[in-house]
Amino acid sequence: MAVIKIKQIKSRIGAPAVQKKTLDSLGLKRMNQVVEKEATPAILGMVNKINHLVKIVED
Repeated sequence: MAVIKIKQIKSRIGAPAVQKKTLDSLGLKRMNQVVEKEATPAILGMVNKINHLVKIVED
């Protein structure tokens, strides 16, 4: 599988608890933090669920 970089671009303040837990499960704790994850269907589904808070970074 390919490795993708996920960056948190918006604050978690005001987001529902489910979306905060999704950010935690991706390993994102603060704004502008970037994590590398395998591009599995589960990870891509989590990114799609909170696509207004994160973006996939291209190098």
